[in-house]
Amino acid sequence: MSWLTRVRERLPFMSKRETPDNLWVKCPRCQEMVFQKEYEANLYVCPKCEHHGRIGADARLEQLLDAGYSVLPAPQVADDPLNFRDTKRYKDRIKAARASNPRPDAFTAAYGAIDGVPAVVGVQDFTFMGGSMGMAVGDAFIAAAQKALDARCGFVCVTAAGGARMQEGILSLMQMPRATVMTRRLKEAGLPYIVVLADPTTGGVTASYAMLGDVHIAEPGALIGFAGQRVIQETIREKLPEGFQRAEYLHKHGMVDMVVPRGELKATLASILGYLSPAKAA
Repeated sequence: MSWLTRVRERLPFMSKRETPDNLWVKCPRCQEMVFQKEYEANLYVCPKCEHHGRIGADARLEQLLDAGYSVLPAPQVADDPLNFRDTKRYKDRIKAARASNPRPDAFTAAYGAIDGVPAVVGVQDFTFMGGSMGMAVGDAFIAAAQKALDARCGFVCVTAAGGARMQEGILSLMQMPRATVMTRRLKEAGLPYIVVLADPTTGGVTASYAMLGDVHIAEPGALIGFAGQRVIQETIREKLPEGFQRAEYLHKHGMVDMVVPRGELKATLASILGYLSPAKAA
């Protein structure tokens, strides 16, 4: 017992100083403690090792869009279409996820501008049931793409997901072709569809709209793949190379067009959109 604790016990009027529990953040890569405000000011990137932390939909929209953007309405879908239950009821899982998240599901879209260039930005939030793709995500993606078609502007999709939502079974897998159809419509309309691959982007999301962009940008160190590394190793019975399924490895091997740090992402997107978006009629 320290001398200060003993003094407090003898002097009951001397209260323990209250301090917030969230003053510091521990970087998962370098294990260094980073001041919370410094971490947020640096766009949730560790200033010591440049590890790009996972962020929610609202923070991502604020980082990418100019002030004054409007969030698109969340789609209304059945909460538990299959009456699914594993160790918990699916309805209970959804309720818990919504209680700890400001958005009703894992995909949120908004319409606004990126450095003055009109765009729709859709963001997948990994904190909501691992960003899993269910009917709500599929409908939100389709609504965002339709907004881009109506506004004649580019569509930027930021992906971060563990794949299809197992609790919705075949209904979750049906979102893959539905989203693919919308990317095709954007292409036919001559509108740019840009994908930002955040950590992690895996499973059915990778197998559909995450890899159908005109331009693919990855954040540094992002995990990107379909099946897990252990599954692949056990299937092919070979040791995988260092950094396999990371953004830099995929960029080197031609699956990603560029790896862009978060601080440069907005300017990069504005430049690409400005170049690819159709010219406005005079």
